[in-house]
Amino acid sequence: MYVDTEFVYTLDDLRNWPNRSLFKGTALAVVGHPIAHSLSPAMHNAALQKLAQTDPQYADWRYFKFDIPPEGLGEALRLFSANNFLGLNLTVPHKTLALDYIYPEAATVEDAGAANTLKFVKEFNRWHGYNTDGYGLRHALKDKSVEIRGSDVILLGAGGAARGAALECLVWQCASLRILNRTRPTIDLLIDHLKKSTACNPLTQLLAFDFADPGLHANAIVINATSLGLKNNDESPLDLTRIPRPAFVFDMIYRPAETRLLKQAAEMGIPFANGLSMLVHQGAQSLRHWTGIESVPVDVMQRAVNSALISS
Repeated sequence: MYVDTEFVYTLDDLRNWPNRSLFKGTALAVVGHPIAHSLSPAMHNAALQKLAQTDPQYADWRYFKFDIPPEGLGEALRLFSANNFLGLNLTVPHKTLALDYIYPEAATVEDAGAANTLKFVKEFNRWHGYNTDGYGLRHALKDKSVEIRGSDVILLGAGGAARGAALECLVWQCASLRILNRTRPTIDLLIDHLKKSTACNPLTQLLAFDFADPGLHANAIVINATSLGLKNNDESPLDLTRIPRPAFVFDMIYRPAETRLLKQAAEMGIPFANGLSMLVHQGAQSLRHWTGIESVPVDVMQRAVNSALISS
């Protein structure tokens, strides 16, 4: 059966899902606001097609995208479960908001204070939450031979995506983690939350970023976890000339492929990468949670997003 998995569905579509959709199989989706830019449907539907070649049950699985405003998340989660959606990926602005509606299945959700992956467990009639952002970040950096362990990290942002990244940096024992955000109270809340985590290593410096900090060193890893860069007219979240020369700049944004931050890194000759590989690795980990299969086709997922990005 044909269903349009690239169409951007809304809360109204979800309310009328049984009447408007011919699709009766197992559904997955990415949920955000905005969401039109997401390549997740192309990536996951390619993986499901590959899995279906050896296991026919996955021929009846599809992955969609939904634009759901923050005030509609609670209703949407109830409707997703009622309409046979097994799994969800959450992106801006839902990763922290979801904690009011889910059971934190993985310790990383409570430690980070954010979830980006949900699985509906019928036995308990509730959504179970996971955080695969940190996993995706670490493996994306490893693809570029960049190691978190022992590195100084400058993290831009303190929202849902930043929380998963911050936790991963602590788990893998970065030397220092400095968090830069537009509002200082948000940084303080995140640092306080992270310090209560069992993952917080007392040997790791954890503090708010300050341009005047004498402890700023060259060769840090700069990670952008803000949404600044999604729009062409967005300012850069950090002027790289104002800090000691970093060793690597990573931007979680993958569309556009080069944000203003990454363009500046290129001009300065600093190695950099966008978030496309992170998207693939966190998505693969999500797929493992939903299917229970360890050997998901990561290579197929990578080729699918590469192709979708070129054709978009």
